Amino acid sequence: MAKRVFLIVLDSFGIGEMQDAADFGDRGANTLRSCYNTGKLKVPNMAKLGLFNIDGVDFGEKENAPLGAFVRLSELSKGKDTTTGHWEIAGMISEKPFPTFPNGFPSEVIGEFERRTGRKTLCNLPYSGTKVIADYGEEHIKTGALIVYTSADSVFQIAAHENIVPVETLYEYCETAREILTGDYAVGRVIARPFEGEFSFTRTPRRHDFSLVPPKNTMLDILSKNGFKTIGIGKIYDIFAGKGVTTAEREIGNANDMRITSKYQEKEWRGICFTNLVDFDMLYGHRRDPEGYTNALNEFDIWLGDFMNKMQHDDVIILTADHGCDPCHNGTDHTREHIPVLIYGKQIKSVNLRTRAGFCEIAGTVLKLLGVEESVDGKGFANEIIEDADV
Repeated sequence: MAKRVFLIVLDSFGIGEMQDAADFGDRGANTLRSCYNTGKLKVPNMAKLGLFNIDGVDFGEKENAPLGAFVRLSELSKGKDTTTGHWEIAGMISEKPFPTFPNGFPSEVIGEFERRTGRKTLCNLPYSGTKVIADYGEEHIKTGALIVYTSADSVFQIAAHENIVPVETLYEYCETAREILTGDYAVGRVIARPFEGEFSFTRTPRRHDFSLVPPKNTMLDILSKNGFKTIGIGKIYDIFAGKGVTTAEREIGNANDMRITSKYQEKEWRGICFTNLVDFDMLYGHRRDPEGYTNALNEFDIWLGDFMNKMQHDDVIILTADHGCDPCHNGTDHTREHIPVLIYGKQIKSVNLRTRAGFCEIAGTVLKLLGVEESVDGKGFANEIIEDADV
């Protein structure tokens, strides 16, 4: 039985196209392969856990005796976005995809948003987050109009210069948008995208996501109700709209969130530490930067080695992803891929669990590892990975 589970999502770290990838325009996508092909990937700790032994990974050096359990999971929800992926990881399959707006948001949505905020809007098209501020930043500064844009994902994004719109005010505008975007317009996330600079603009780290509230209970609700600590690090609180999260650390960025996760390794508590590492997706996947993605994986692997050395007897670490974002694929959007799951702990067997359906298998496993009998979507595989334990 585990006392603490550290569930770490390497945001967008897919390991190859799913069987329906063509339906999403993602035939051939493979985030891991694109990083491996740079010739600079050095992840010995993930390799020891069985990364290159996972089904479908036909490159890299396989371990003769992997240290942990490993499995390839396919997504059952109809999407490839952050919210859908994380909700399924936490035990909730989304049968209906979130709406997307490839031609921008309809006039009734934009009109109501402008009326309630008292500000005009610019753009209202699918756009790259860095290009949109380059193209519309100066006009925004001159007019005070908000830059509203979307992507192939189900998002309503609002960019504003911090000297023109204070960050707290931008957050209020996002909350207004969240209230408007319901029913057929219920996007998965409204995202605040503050930026700074003169003539040349850069996004600041004060991004904030405003998600829909999960419509049913996830493993976080079940664990918190049963007295466990549920620690959300990075985007986790935002992705679940706070539902089921007892402690939130909302700094954004791999370095910050790895540091905070290590801080909780040093504390005494019982439950789950659920961490999202966003830089893989935000800085490198969407920007189609395979070398940057690879370097971030190498940096994470160094941190992982230290973390593993400090794990207690009843700790378990689970490494996974929420979708793909192949840095060598066409466009700038997420990719429909299988995700890896690497599980390690002093009580964890070395076992290849092959390929299974449902990111929700992770939630079922976490609940059983912590001795909770209540169920979510996904039964899990705890009884297959624990050494001599009745789970």
